Amino acid sequence: MYYQSAMTDYTTDTLKLIGHAHRSFARIVDNQLRELGFAMGQLPVLVALKQNRALPQAELARLARVEQSSMAQLLNRMERDGLVQRIADPDDKRSRMISLTDIASRRMPKGKAIMDATCEEALDGFSNADIDQLRGLLLRINANLDRVADEAAE
Repeated sequence: MYYQSAMTDYTTDTLKLIGHAHRSFARIVDNQLRELGFAMGQLPVLVALKQNRALPQAELARLARVEQSSMAQLLNRMERDGLVQRIADPDDKRSRMISLTDIASRRMPKGKAIMDATCEEALDGFSNADIDQLRGLLLRINANLDRVADEAAE
């Protein structure tokens, strides 16, 4: 009875349904990423560093929308696991920048392939128009939530 009640909530509450889809996706992908030495929680850092080469810890925290202390802990674990390294900031020798290690860079294409394959499975049976519409709706939801978060932070 409880299971049926919980499922009803997921099918009638849109944001709960989105959250359920995210958790299911994360669970599937995380198991496979761990075989490469990655974890879902590291993805914002990995992607940001791949796109930008090196960034300060504060910028990574901002991009990932987490507190500085949480980012520091994550980066310490990633450094321990050989995924990131701290390098001197060329503009300020007292500061350190975070960059990907060669091993992380070499593993990332396999991680992306895992994510892409899981996305294809999740969207099986959707037309291109369905996917475009879904993407547009999700972008609107994210924009609304970002606006609310920004207003709350003021």
